[in-house]
Amino acid sequence: MRRHDLTDAQWAALEPHLPARPARGRPPKWSRRQLIDGIRWRIRTGAPWRDVPACYGHWFTVYGLFRRWQRAGIWARILAALQACADAAGKIGWTVSVDSTIVRAHQHAAGARRDGHAQKEPPGGMWAEPADHALGRSRGGLTTKTHLACEQGRKLMAAVVTAGQRGDSPQFTVVLGRIRVARLGGGRPRTRPDWVMADKAYTSKANRGYLRRRGIRACIPSKADQDAHRRAKGSKGGRPPAFDPAQYRLRHAVECGISLLKNNRGMATRYDKLAVRYEAVVTIAAINVWLRAL
Repeated sequence: MRRHDLTDAQWAALEPHLPARPARGRPPKWSRRQLIDGIRWRIRTGAPWRDVPACYGHWFTVYGLFRRWQRAGIWARILAALQACADAAGKIGWTVSVDSTIVRAHQHAAGARRDGHAQKEPPGGMWAEPADHALGRSRGGLTTKTHLACEQGRKLMAAVVTAGQRGDSPQFTVVLGRIRVARLGGGRPRTRPDWVMADKAYTSKANRGYLRRRGIRACIPSKADQDAHRRAKGSKGGRPPAFDPAQYRLRHAVECGISLLKNNRGMATRYDKLAVRYEAVVTIAAINVWLRAL
């Protein structure tokens, strides 16, 4: 067992949520625990897939499992199952903070075909591959932005991957719309937090209206120019949006959550050519954080 491999307790929490093995065929040469630890090793270190240590199995078998489960949406289902178990145990704080983080894309992340399905290994999966492969060009080079929502325990609730130059505010409702925690006892999944906190980049009428319609309390500071325009209108400008500075201090959870995710070097720097592959890397990094919290 290597450093950061799954412990027996973490494997016991993860194994029930894995897909069933096929009943037919030859017995596998490497166990699932070995292969999953190999995937986690590569994402934690950011090394090329070919450099995965042989103790985890042949590198192509390790990568093949990662790719198959990405295309089948299994990594996302595992994350959703861990969230449901945590919610049933009362380990989710439904005060959610939204933010984004930019990562540099390695030179090996460039070069994907414009039509993702023309790739030697097409993306497939639950999510469509964006035309720009979520790569943005700037003075600093190629970048990718991850928009995410974290609960108060610094664990990821939902994430969206876009190109680095994309704005934060348009992805606010998209990220919150992906929060979907199933209830183990039955019933509709929970999709609405009690509070949503974000910085000034998200202070728009559209975002506040979205939260108001859903009955979610907002804690988002307003911009100085917006306040000045409202005051210039006098009574026609309306009341300023409610803001609780004491509640806003809790927004550090999303910053800490981003730091935990970026402990995985494969997430802190993008090495994957396809956006759906990198999104699977973000999901596995989030699974690691949830497993440590259980």
